[in-house]
Amino acid sequence: MKTIGRILVLATILLASSNFSIVAQEKDDVSKLNNTLKHRLDVLQKQIDDLLWYQKVGDMAFIDKVYIYGPPPANIPNPDAMGANNPVKFWNYVFVPKGIDLSKKYPLIVLPHGGVHADFTTYYTHIIRELLAQQYIVAAPEYRGSTGYGEGFYKQIDYGGLENEDVFAARNYMVENYEFVDKNRVGIMGWSHGGMITLFNIFEYPEAYQVAYAGVPVSDLVARMGYMKQYYRDLFEADYHIGSSAHDNIAEYRRRSPAWHAHKLKTPLLIHTNTNDDDVNVLEVEHLIKSLKAEGKKFDYEIYQDAPGGHSFDRMDTPVAKKARLKIYAHLAKYLKPEKTLKSVDDINRAAYHPIGN
Repeated sequence: MKTIGRILVLATILLASSNFSIVAQEKDDVSKLNNTLKHRLDVLQKQIDDLLWYQKVGDMAFIDKVYIYGPPPANIPNPDAMGANNPVKFWNYVFVPKGIDLSKKYPLIVLPHGGVHADFTTYYTHIIRELLAQQYIVAAPEYRGSTGYGEGFYKQIDYGGLENEDVFAARNYMVENYEFVDKNRVGIMGWSHGGMITLFNIFEYPEAYQVAYAGVPVSDLVARMGYMKQYYRDLFEADYHIGSSAHDNIAEYRRRSPAWHAHKLKTPLLIHTNTNDDDVNVLEVEHLIKSLKAEGKKFDYEIYQDAPGGHSFDRMDTPVAKKARLKIYAHLAKYLKPEKTLKSVDDINRAAYHPIGN
Protein backbone atom coordinates (compact mmCIF):
# COMPACT_ATOMS: atom_id res chain seq x y z
CA MET A 1 0.00 0.00 0.00
CA LYS A 2 2.88 2.35 0.83
CA THR A 3 4.31 1.77 -2.65
CA ILE A 4 0.97 2.55 -4.26
CA GLY A 5 0.70 5.70 -2.12
CA ARG A 6 4.13 6.86 -3.21
CA ILE A 7 3.25 6.21 -6.83
CA LEU A 8 0.04 8.26 -6.48
CA VAL A 9 1.94 11.14 -4.85
CA LEU A 10 4.59 11.04 -7.58
CA ALA A 11 1.91 10.94 -10.28
CA THR A 12 0.16 13.91 -8.69
CA ILE A 13 3.41 15.87 -8.62
CA LEU A 14 4.18 15.02 -12.25
CA LEU A 15 0.65 15.96 -13.32
CA ALA A 16 0.83 19.26 -11.46
CA SER A 17 4.23 19.96 -12.97
CA SER A 18 2.88 19.19 -16.43
CA ASN A 19 -0.13 21.44 -15.87
CA PHE A 20 2.15 24.21 -14.61
CA SER A 21 4.27 23.94 -17.76
CA ILE A 22 1.15 24.09 -19.92
CA VAL A 23 -0.14 27.15 -18.04
CA ALA A 24 3.26 28.83 -18.25
CA GLN A 25 3.41 28.14 -21.99
CA GLU A 26 -0.11 29.47 -22.44
CA LYS A 27 0.77 32.64 -20.54
CA ASP A 28 3.86 33.08 -22.71
CA ASP A 29 1.79 32.58 -25.86
CA VAL A 30 -0.79 35.12 -24.66
CA SER A 31 1.98 37.60 -23.86
CA LYS A 32 3.43 37.22 -27.34
CA LEU A 33 -0.02 37.58 -28.89
CA ASN A 34 -0.68 40.75 -26.88
CA ASN A 35 2.66 42.18 -27.94
CA THR A 36 1.93 41.45 -31.61
CA LEU A 37 -1.52 43.01 -31.26
CA LYS A 38 -0.02 46.10 -29.63
CA HIS A 39 2.28 46.71 -32.59
CA ARG A 40 -0.53 46.13 -35.07
CA LEU A 41 -2.72 48.63 -33.24
CA ASP A 42 0.19 51.11 -33.32
CA VAL A 43 0.35 50.69 -37.10
CA LEU A 44 -3.39 51.32 -37.39
CA GLN A 45 -3.19 54.36 -35.13
CA LYS A 46 -0.31 55.74 -37.19
CA GLN A 47 -2.24 55.32 -40.45
CA ILE A 48 -5.25 57.12 -39.01
CA ASP A 49 -3.12 59.97 -37.67
CA ASP A 50 -1.38 60.34 -41.03
CA LEU A 51 -4.77 61.05 -42.61
CA LEU A 52 -5.43 63.72 -40.00
CA TRP A 53 -2.36 65.66 -41.12
CA TYR A 54 -4.06 66.46 -44.43
CA GLN A 55 -7.15 67.64 -42.61
CA LYS A 56 -5.29 69.75 -40.07
CA VAL A 57 -2.58 71.43 -42.17
CA GLY A 58 -3.49 70.56 -45.76
CA ASP A 59 -4.90 74.03 -46.28
CA MET A 60 -1.48 75.63 -45.92
CA ALA A 61 1.04 72.90 -46.78
CA PHE A 62 2.01 70.31 -49.35
CA ILE A 63 2.50 67.17 -47.25
CA ASP A 64 4.67 64.24 -48.17
CA LYS A 65 6.16 61.22 -46.45
CA VAL A 66 9.37 60.03 -48.04
CA TYR A 67 11.19 56.72 -47.48
CA ILE A 68 14.90 57.19 -46.74
CA TYR A 69 17.62 55.39 -44.80
CA GLY A 70 20.22 55.70 -42.09
CA PRO A 71 23.16 53.51 -41.00
CA PRO A 72 22.89 49.72 -40.58
CA PRO A 73 21.36 48.40 -37.32
CA ALA A 74 23.19 48.99 -34.04
CA ASN A 75 22.70 45.35 -33.03
CA ILE A 76 23.11 42.67 -35.70
CA PRO A 77 22.58 39.15 -34.27
CA ASN A 78 23.98 37.44 -37.37
CA PRO A 79 26.31 39.78 -39.32
CA ASP A 80 26.83 37.15 -42.03
CA ALA A 81 23.12 36.80 -42.84
CA MET A 82 22.00 38.16 -46.20
CA GLY A 83 21.09 41.83 -45.85
CA ALA A 84 22.11 41.97 -42.19
CA ASN A 85 24.30 45.02 -42.79
CA ASN A 86 21.84 46.87 -45.00
CA PRO A 87 20.90 50.44 -43.96
CA VAL A 88 17.88 50.95 -41.72
CA LYS A 89 15.00 52.37 -43.76
CA PHE A 90 12.62 54.89 -42.21
CA TRP A 91 9.98 57.48 -43.11
CA ASN A 92 10.42 61.24 -43.07
CA TYR A 93 7.53 63.72 -43.04
CA VAL A 94 7.92 66.76 -45.30
CA PHE A 95 5.85 69.93 -44.99
CA VAL A 96 6.20 72.62 -47.66
CA PRO A 97 4.24 75.90 -47.31
CA LYS A 98 1.76 76.52 -50.10
CA GLY A 99 2.30 79.66 -52.12
CA ILE A 100 6.09 79.88 -51.81
CA ASP A 101 8.21 80.83 -54.82
CA LEU A 102 9.97 77.58 -55.77
CA SER A 103 12.66 79.56 -57.60
CA LYS A 104 13.82 80.98 -54.25
CA LYS A 105 15.55 79.41 -51.24
CA TYR A 106 13.82 78.85 -47.91
CA PRO A 107 15.08 77.83 -44.46
CA LEU A 108 14.62 74.28 -43.19
CA ILE A 109 13.59 73.14 -39.71
CA VAL A 110 14.38 69.54 -38.73
CA LEU A 111 11.94 68.41 -36.01
CA PRO A 112 12.65 65.04 -34.35
CA HIS A 113 9.81 63.79 -32.15
CA GLY A 114 10.12 62.83 -28.49
CA GLY A 115 9.34 59.69 -26.52
CA VAL A 116 11.50 56.59 -25.94
CA HIS A 117 9.25 54.66 -28.32
CA ALA A 118 6.90 57.19 -29.93
CA ASP A 119 6.25 58.84 -33.28
CA PHE A 120 5.53 62.15 -34.99
CA THR A 121 1.81 62.83 -34.63
CA THR A 122 -0.76 65.58 -35.01
CA TYR A 123 0.08 66.48 -31.40
CA TYR A 124 2.45 68.92 -33.16
CA THR A 125 -0.25 70.40 -35.43
CA HIS A 126 -0.20 73.92 -34.01
CA ILE A 127 3.61 74.03 -34.01
CA ILE A 128 3.75 72.87 -37.63
CA ARG A 129 1.19 75.52 -38.59
CA GLU A 130 3.22 78.19 -36.82
CA LEU A 131 6.39 77.15 -38.63
CA LEU A 132 4.62 77.02 -41.98
CA ALA A 133 3.18 80.50 -41.36
CA GLN A 134 6.79 81.72 -41.20
CA GLN A 135 7.49 79.86 -44.47
CA TYR A 136 9.85 77.29 -43.05
CA ILE A 137 10.19 73.95 -44.79
CA VAL A 138 9.80 71.26 -42.11
CA ALA A 139 11.21 67.73 -41.98
CA ALA A 140 10.10 65.35 -39.22
CA PRO A 141 11.99 62.02 -39.32
CA GLU A 142 10.57 58.81 -37.88
CA TYR A 143 13.97 57.55 -36.72
CA ARG A 144 14.66 53.92 -35.72
CA GLY A 145 12.63 52.73 -32.75
CA SER A 146 9.58 54.85 -33.62
CA THR A 147 6.17 53.28 -33.11
CA GLY A 148 3.63 52.63 -35.82
CA TYR A 149 5.90 50.64 -38.13
CA GLY A 150 5.85 47.16 -36.61
CA GLU A 151 7.80 45.22 -34.04
CA GLY A 152 10.95 44.88 -36.15
CA PHE A 153 11.41 48.63 -36.53
CA TYR A 154 10.49 49.15 -32.86
CA LYS A 155 13.37 46.88 -31.87
CA GLN A 156 15.86 48.83 -33.98
CA ILE A 157 15.88 51.48 -31.24
CA ASP A 158 19.27 52.99 -30.45
CA TYR A 159 18.52 55.75 -27.94
CA GLY A 160 21.31 58.29 -27.93
CA GLY A 161 23.08 56.34 -30.68
CA LEU A 162 22.36 55.76 -34.37
CA GLU A 163 18.97 57.49 -34.14
CA ASN A 164 20.98 60.71 -34.23
CA GLU A 165 22.44 59.63 -37.56
CA ASP A 166 18.93 58.95 -38.89
CA VAL A 167 17.93 62.53 -38.11
CA PHE A 168 21.10 63.85 -39.73
CA ALA A 169 20.34 61.71 -42.78
CA ALA A 170 16.89 63.34 -42.96
CA ARG A 171 18.53 66.76 -42.88
CA ASN A 172 20.88 65.78 -45.69
CA TYR A 173 18.07 64.29 -47.76
CA MET A 174 16.19 67.57 -47.64
CA VAL A 175 19.07 69.80 -48.73
CA GLU A 176 20.14 67.35 -51.44
CA ASN A 177 16.71 66.74 -52.97
CA TYR A 178 14.80 70.02 -52.72
CA GLU A 179 16.25 72.92 -54.70
CA PHE A 180 14.23 75.44 -52.73
CA VAL A 181 15.81 74.38 -49.40
CA ASP A 182 18.69 76.61 -48.37
CA LYS A 183 21.51 74.40 -47.07
CA ASN A 184 22.98 77.42 -45.32
CA ARG A 185 19.81 78.09 -43.33
CA VAL A 186 19.02 74.89 -41.46
CA GLY A 187 17.78 74.75 -37.90
CA ILE A 188 16.89 71.84 -35.64
CA MET A 189 14.43 71.82 -32.76
CA GLY A 190 12.92 69.20 -30.50
CA TRP A 191 11.48 68.49 -27.09
CA SER A 192 12.36 65.81 -24.53
CA HIS A 193 13.97 62.89 -26.41
CA GLY A 194 13.74 65.10 -29.52
CA GLY A 195 15.64 67.77 -27.59
CA MET A 196 18.32 65.21 -26.80
CA ILE A 197 18.60 64.30 -30.49
CA THR A 198 18.80 68.00 -31.30
CA LEU A 199 21.75 68.39 -28.94
CA PHE A 200 23.63 65.40 -30.33
CA ASN A 201 23.10 66.60 -33.91
CA ILE A 202 24.62 70.02 -33.25
CA PHE A 203 27.39 68.51 -31.13
CA GLU A 204 28.43 66.07 -33.86
CA TYR A 205 27.58 68.16 -36.95
CA PRO A 206 27.93 71.84 -35.99
CA GLU A 207 28.58 72.90 -39.58
CA ALA A 208 25.24 71.42 -40.70
CA TYR A 209 22.98 73.52 -38.48
CA GLN A 210 22.88 77.29 -38.08
CA VAL A 211 20.72 77.28 -34.94
CA ALA A 212 19.05 74.90 -32.46
CA TYR A 213 16.36 74.79 -29.81
CA ALA A 214 16.21 72.05 -27.15
CA GLY A 215 13.06 71.97 -25.02
CA VAL A 216 13.06 70.03 -21.73
CA PRO A 217 15.82 67.83 -23.23
CA VAL A 218 16.84 64.46 -21.84
CA SER A 219 20.38 65.38 -20.82
CA ASP A 220 21.82 62.78 -18.45
CA LEU A 221 20.79 59.14 -18.81
CA VAL A 222 22.84 58.10 -15.77
CA ALA A 223 20.85 60.42 -13.52
CA ARG A 224 17.64 59.58 -15.38
CA MET A 225 17.95 55.86 -14.68
CA GLY A 226 18.34 56.74 -11.01
CA TYR A 227 15.02 58.51 -10.61
CA MET A 228 12.87 56.60 -13.13
CA LYS A 229 11.14 53.30 -12.30
CA GLN A 230 12.20 49.83 -13.45
CA TYR A 231 9.58 49.58 -16.23
CA TYR A 232 11.34 52.56 -17.85
CA ARG A 233 14.83 51.10 -17.34
CA ASP A 234 13.60 47.89 -18.96
CA LEU A 235 13.27 49.75 -22.27
CA PHE A 236 17.02 50.34 -22.24
CA GLU A 237 18.09 47.05 -20.68
CA ALA A 238 16.26 44.99 -23.33
CA ASP A 239 18.54 42.55 -25.18
CA TYR A 240 17.79 44.26 -28.51
CA HIS A 241 18.76 47.66 -27.10
CA ILE A 242 21.64 48.55 -24.71
CA GLY A 243 21.27 45.20 -23.03
CA SER A 244 22.57 46.24 -19.61
CA SER A 245 21.70 48.61 -16.79
CA ALA A 246 23.38 51.92 -16.02
CA HIS A 247 24.70 50.27 -12.86
CA ASP A 248 26.46 47.60 -14.91
CA ASN A 249 27.57 49.78 -17.84
CA ILE A 250 27.76 53.37 -16.67
CA ALA A 251 30.20 54.33 -19.44
CA GLU A 252 27.65 53.44 -22.15
CA TYR A 253 24.89 55.49 -20.54
CA ARG A 254 27.28 58.39 -20.09
CA ARG A 255 28.22 58.17 -23.79
CA ARG A 256 24.55 58.61 -24.64
CA SER A 257 24.10 61.67 -22.37
CA PRO A 258 24.41 65.17 -23.90
CA ALA A 259 25.58 66.74 -20.62
CA TRP A 260 28.84 64.82 -21.01
CA HIS A 261 29.42 66.23 -24.52
CA ALA A 262 29.03 69.92 -23.67
CA HIS A 263 32.55 70.74 -24.88
CA LYS A 264 31.39 70.14 -28.47
CA LEU A 265 28.87 73.02 -28.64
CA LYS A 266 29.45 75.52 -31.47
CA THR A 267 25.91 76.14 -32.74
CA PRO A 268 23.70 78.94 -31.36
CA LEU A 269 21.46 77.19 -28.83
CA LEU A 270 18.37 77.99 -26.76
CA ILE A 271 17.29 75.67 -23.94
CA HIS A 272 13.99 75.70 -22.05
CA THR A 273 13.21 73.66 -18.95
CA ASN A 274 10.56 73.72 -16.22
CA THR A 275 10.94 73.13 -12.50
CA ASN A 276 7.75 71.04 -12.24
CA ASP A 277 8.56 68.75 -15.19
CA ASP A 278 7.40 65.30 -14.13
CA ASP A 279 9.17 63.52 -17.00
CA VAL A 280 12.58 65.11 -17.56
CA ASN A 281 13.47 66.28 -14.08
CA VAL A 282 14.95 69.78 -14.08
CA LEU A 283 18.13 68.40 -12.49
CA GLU A 284 19.06 66.79 -15.82
CA VAL A 285 18.83 70.06 -17.72
CA GLU A 286 20.59 71.92 -14.92
CA HIS A 287 23.47 69.46 -15.31
CA LEU A 288 23.58 70.27 -19.02
CA ILE A 289 23.47 74.02 -18.36
CA LYS A 290 26.23 73.82 -15.75
CA SER A 291 28.36 71.66 -18.05
CA LEU A 292 28.02 74.17 -20.92
CA LYS A 293 28.94 77.02 -18.58
CA ALA A 294 31.93 75.07 -17.25
CA GLU A 295 33.14 74.68 -20.84
CA GLY A 296 32.81 78.43 -21.38
CA LYS A 297 30.11 78.02 -24.03
CA LYS A 298 27.80 80.84 -25.10
CA PHE A 299 24.15 79.84 -25.25
CA ASP A 300 20.72 81.00 -24.11
CA TYR A 301 18.47 79.28 -21.62
CA GLU A 302 15.46 79.83 -19.41
CA ILE A 303 14.35 77.81 -16.40
CA TYR A 304 10.61 78.29 -16.04
CA GLN A 305 9.28 78.18 -12.50
CA ASP A 306 6.33 75.79 -12.12
CA ALA A 307 4.88 76.71 -15.52
CA PRO A 308 1.45 75.09 -16.09
CA GLY A 309 1.74 71.94 -18.17
CA GLY A 310 4.91 70.49 -16.68
CA HIS A 311 6.78 68.57 -19.37
CA SER A 312 4.54 69.99 -22.12
CA PHE A 313 4.47 73.57 -20.84
CA ASP A 314 5.65 75.30 -24.04
CA ARG A 315 3.97 72.96 -26.52
CA MET A 316 0.42 73.66 -25.36
CA ASP A 317 -2.17 76.23 -26.42
CA THR A 318 -1.95 78.28 -23.23
CA PRO A 319 -0.81 81.92 -23.06
CA VAL A 320 2.36 80.85 -21.23
CA ALA A 321 3.16 78.31 -23.95
CA LYS A 322 2.52 80.74 -26.79
CA LYS A 323 4.73 83.40 -25.23
CA ALA A 324 7.45 80.81 -24.74
CA ARG A 325 7.22 79.78 -28.39
CA LEU A 326 7.56 83.40 -29.49
CA LYS A 327 10.97 83.34 -27.78
CA ILE A 328 11.82 80.13 -29.63
CA TYR A 329 10.77 81.58 -33.00
CA ALA A 330 12.72 84.79 -32.37
CA HIS A 331 15.80 82.70 -31.62
CA LEU A 332 15.38 80.67 -34.82
CA ALA A 333 14.62 83.72 -36.97
CA LYS A 334 17.76 85.49 -35.83
CA TYR A 335 19.86 82.94 -37.70
CA LEU A 336 17.51 81.52 -40.35
CA LYS A 337 15.92 84.75 -41.64
CA PRO A 338 12.49 83.36 -42.63
CA GLU A 339 10.28 85.24 -45.08
CA LYS A 340 7.74 85.96 -42.35
CA THR A 341 7.88 86.07 -38.57
CA LEU A 342 5.52 85.60 -35.64
CA LYS A 343 5.91 88.58 -33.33
CA SER A 344 2.88 88.36 -31.06
CA VAL A 345 0.42 85.92 -29.53
CA ASP A 346 -2.14 87.28 -31.99
CA ASP A 347 0.16 86.17 -34.83
CA ILE A 348 0.29 82.68 -33.30
CA ASN A 349 -3.48 82.60 -32.97
CA ARG A 350 -3.91 83.60 -36.63
CA ALA A 351 -1.44 80.91 -37.72
CA ALA A 352 -3.74 78.35 -36.11
CA TYR A 353 -6.37 79.09 -38.74
CA HIS A 354 -4.59 80.55 -41.76
CA PRO A 355 -1.06 81.62 -42.80
CA ILE A 356 0.17 84.89 -41.35
CA GLY A 357 -0.36 87.81 -43.69
CA ASN A 358 -3.55 86.31 -45.22
